[in-house]
Amino acid sequence: MWSSKSLESGRCQPGERGSELRDLTGDFNELRSRGQGHLEFRLTDSEFPQLTLSFRDDHAIIHLFTSEETVSLLAGDGTVPPDATADVPIMDELSVFTGEFVLSVDRAWDIVQNFVRTGVFEELGEWCEL
Repeated sequence: MWSSKSLESGRCQPGERGSELRDLTGDFNELRSRGQGHLEFRLTDSEFPQLTLSFRDDHAIIHLFTSEETVSLLAGDGTVPPDATADVPIMDELSVFTGEFVLSVDRAWDIVQNFVRTGVFEELGEWCEL
């Protein structure tokens, strides 16, 4: 199951869609061609875990929700130095993140596809609980 920003308005849209990975990839590619986006993913049979992918230009952030109370960020891949920052959209607002949590969009998309295919998040990288 997944949801994304509206391709028409650029605002987050309510509701989830279930589809093949190729349909999700199409929406991701369209958002990427527009320079930024926010997508949310979960498995069809449970509310958690849930991943969110937020990106702007070549910078991305991945959040992991394992419950309503537990949120983690995936450690960055060195795309941005740890003491530098990047702005990415979270829902409908830009948020600032330090480089220690910023990934390249290509790396982030690979991680999301892995989660969608396997449902496993523990092996995707180092998670930092907030």
